[in-house]
Amino acid sequence: MRDPRSPPAMTTNPSRTPLTALLLLLCGSLGFAAAWVLAMRALDTHAAWLAPLAALDAVLMLRLGRARPGVANAALALAATAASILLANWGIAATEIGRSLGLLPWESALRLGPAYAWELIRLANGPVQLGWYALALVVAVFGGLSGRRPAPSVR
Repeated sequence: MRDPRSPPAMTTNPSRTPLTALLLLLCGSLGFAAAWVLAMRALDTHAAWLAPLAALDAVLMLRLGRARPGVANAALALAATAASILLANWGIAATEIGRSLGLLPWESALRLGPAYAWELIRLANGPVQLGWYALALVVAVFGGLSGRRPAPSVR
């Protein structure tokens, strides 16, 4: 029997993703996209090979936030990876246009329209880059589905 003076036990719904995991996922996606744009500037290349690392970052952020592995976790990791790829490509396009116009990357990103950004992203990404993006999405799904499972019992 429970002591009536003790605080009530907190019950958690195991199917819900904790708010901490969602906040970590948001910060991780934005931060990784910004790091990707900086890597592009430093390496002077598109650096599409960073896409699978963005997927691993999304899976890690979900695990740090104690999200349970499963379909919902895989969908969140997939969405965060796609968002990182999209934001990084938008930032890369804005950086390249801003450099030629004498604008800072964030000034150019705010002025860049969706149609022009889509055209620049489409022109900058060839089959190799698309392959890296596809690999990243697969990594995100499998990383979100897999998790630590309890050890088999010896009974």
